[in-house]
Amino acid sequence: MDDKNCEILFEYLKSILYGPRTLSLDIDELAEPYRDLGRGLQYLHHAVEELLSYSAELSKGNLSVAFPDKYNFLCENLNNLHANLNHLTWQAQQVAKGDYSQQVSYLGEFSTAFNDMTEQLKQREAQLKEETCKAKSHAEMIEDYNELLVAMLSKRNEWLIVVDIDTKEILYCNKGGHCDPIDSSFCATCKKRLPFQDDILNWNKREEYKVWEIFDGNHTYYRITSFPIEWKERYSYVHIAVDITDEKRMARTLTSKAYHDPGTGIKNRLFFKEYMEKILDEQRDATLCYLDLDGLKYVNDTFGHTQGDAYIQNFVELIRSSFRNGDTFARIGGDEFCLVLTGCMKDLINKKLSAILDSFQSENDSGYQCSFSYGTVEIAGKDNELTLDEIIQKADSIMYKCKRKNKEKYPELIR
Repeated sequence: MDDKNCEILFEYLKSILYGPRTLSLDIDELAEPYRDLGRGLQYLHHAVEELLSYSAELSKGNLSVAFPDKYNFLCENLNNLHANLNHLTWQAQQVAKGDYSQQVSYLGEFSTAFNDMTEQLKQREAQLKEETCKAKSHAEMIEDYNELLVAMLSKRNEWLIVVDIDTKEILYCNKGGHCDPIDSSFCATCKKRLPFQDDILNWNKREEYKVWEIFDGNHTYYRITSFPIEWKERYSYVHIAVDITDEKRMARTLTSKAYHDPGTGIKNRLFFKEYMEKILDEQRDATLCYLDLDGLKYVNDTFGHTQGDAYIQNFVELIRSSFRNGDTFARIGGDEFCLVLTGCMKDLINKKLSAILDSFQSENDSGYQCSFSYGTVEIAGKDNELTLDEIIQKADSIMYKCKRKNKEKYPELIR
């Protein structure tokens, strides 16, 4: 009888482990001493089936598959891999948006490959920007030298005005036909269209070539290219005036995008570095606060990246609303931020941040604990001897003291 029970259980176990088809087990067929073992094997059967199904979905790249039963110890390592892949996917999305601060350190050789790829993308973007600037500069130079010829050959939106150097008489204007000289009635009309005409007529520079800009006081900008020529045996200046209002507006838009973090709308790492370099170069007194949003990875892994993005936005809005509009608040990494204030006021800012932190930790209905860590450093203007990297390292070191306290308070949030 014992041999028969052992044989049934052994065959059942073998079918679980080696398949391809798992046998069925009728507990009632077993003798009483073997029934608990049979039930245990049935639970193992369920755990193995769940493991096989879960691993099959992950192998196909289905990261939306539900996590297995938390008591299924066979899936523990796959659970960790699943969470890591979810976070890696989010990091890849951030890199695609231009955030090259993303680093991977938990996937062995893949981490090295991912980090190398991110660095190469960053270098490639910098190279493309440099090449774009060179191409733009080259194009502008060619355009400047050819503008006169193009304006003479066809009627264009630019103003081409030739002015006698001595008499200040307008000898030619491409907007008014070809009468010579330009009659006074046309000049009056032209003056309405070019409110800065007096600036052109009185322009008396001796440079061979000059590009300058004028704002007419009516929300319109012009770029003027001026140089001397001999016009019908008269020494003259040629002025080519171009309306660059749209160009100025576009440049402001591009500058705004280049210096702002797309995810939060605040300043980004590029702006922060340039701003801090200016502060250090001008030897200005300032206070730098290095802030780190606690538990972002935990929120992303546990509640999803949509909730993680909301966590970031809530934190950013809290800090932004707690300080002046003139204070500089920038995102320098995924969960790292810097706040820069004019003047040395470390004690005052620490007191204010402590109150903000208490409020952030105690007043939330998000379903998870909210917290951030911070470190504050004063920059003593002319007496400062630290570089920007050294200032950040110092603030980072102070910040970690705060993070250790937060970790003692919320160990499940900060790992």
